[in-house]
Amino acid sequence: MAAAFAGFLDRYGGFFRTRTRNNAVVARRYLCGLAQAEDCTFEAMAAVVEDGCAQQFQHFISNSPWDHEPVVAQIGEDADRLLGDKPTSALIIDESSFPKQGDRSVGVARQWTGRLGKVDNCQVAVFAVLTDGERHTPVDMRFYLPDRWIKDPARCELAGIPEAARKKISKSEHALDIVRRARARGIRFAFVGADAGYGKEPGFLRALEDAKEVFVVDVHRTQRVWTEEPGLHVPASNPGRGRPSKKRKAATPPVTVEKLAKGVPPQDWTRYTLRDCTRGKLRVDIASRRVWAWDGEEERPRCWHLIIRREVGSVTTIKYTFSNAPADTPQLQLAQMQGQRYWVERAFEDGKGECGLADYQALGWRSWHHHVTMVMLAMLFILERRVAQQPGLELLTPRDIVEMLKETLPRKPEGREALVARINERHERRRGAIESRFRTQHRRDSG
Repeated sequence: MAAAFAGFLDRYGGFFRTRTRNNAVVARRYLCGLAQAEDCTFEAMAAVVEDGCAQQFQHFISNSPWDHEPVVAQIGEDADRLLGDKPTSALIIDESSFPKQGDRSVGVARQWTGRLGKVDNCQVAVFAVLTDGERHTPVDMRFYLPDRWIKDPARCELAGIPEAARKKISKSEHALDIVRRARARGIRFAFVGADAGYGKEPGFLRALEDAKEVFVVDVHRTQRVWTEEPGLHVPASNPGRGRPSKKRKAATPPVTVEKLAKGVPPQDWTRYTLRDCTRGKLRVDIASRRVWAWDGEEERPRCWHLIIRREVGSVTTIKYTFSNAPADTPQLQLAQMQGQRYWVERAFEDGKGECGLADYQALGWRSWHHHVTMVMLAMLFILERRVAQQPGLELLTPRDIVEMLKETLPRKPEGREALVARINERHERRRGAIESRFRTQHRRDSG
């Protein structure tokens, strides 16, 4: 495992060389820290990584000018080689939140955090995960900047946010940009998946379809649809009743997807086994309909699949999904495509649980992107190892690989001497910081 890890790091070493410094060695140590430390802070990683230094890690993440974009592009290319160009290959879009205390971290604000299930102080980012229905890894991300930051140029400047990013960009716009970038980079996926947070945006779905992307996107139970062509028309005006209407209306009223689902007869539900998992077979009841969606503004309604998924054993747990897959797509295939969104949740669990995605000391724009890029790199290595061990070790998990790395990678020596050395190192840094503040204050007072 250690030899494979070393070879993987050698492949990516060139991305961390700048005109003035070669950061490849520090990048290697940082990745080792993500695998070896229980808490992925600079000091915690430096405490366990051989030749690790907290100050080096901080500089590498916060100040070093290496560009994260080429690294992310290469991650996408390598992930595509393993997961792309299959009928089951999917690019799944979802956002993740990172709860934070205080207001210094870039983009932090009171926002919805799914991790806590409430509005709280956090950062939010939109991610793309590539999956083939069995394995997965993140291939891109976009940081979401709230309005209160956009309206505060001084705060943006202090956090190092580029001018181009200091504008209102919705999460669905970030998602579209991710999809376009993935195609431009040659990532091969059969369809795009997302949850109802994106499905509630009609423009997002239309833009995907206009770009000839197949999508499978959840919608809320209040989503309105027509079960037949809505018959858009401009109502005839009544003489003497004001100006003639120019706005088109539907000839028949819509119905919510929830109400439509309640009217599905028992014989129209089909039970499918989507996959085997650690809790047994995942079985769901599926019904589907061809429906029309129209937001009242678009030139024409769109005719899509409505996939209704009911959990076996919990008939009130129902999920609704739009898809523009071809009209003759088998219902089982639609159900399997809908089930692919599971893998983005697994990716977040693996990233936060095994690779330090949520444990970081990144206050600025650059440091956040640097750290998340390194986490994506660690997750790509895990993917490569899992693929390399197939067939044979089907039960091999990300946690198993991290445990093997902890066991095989060199570590700082343990014991009393190592503890004293770490404490002395921290004291030296603290003493240096105190002396620096005194010198700064003395110069200010003297001036």
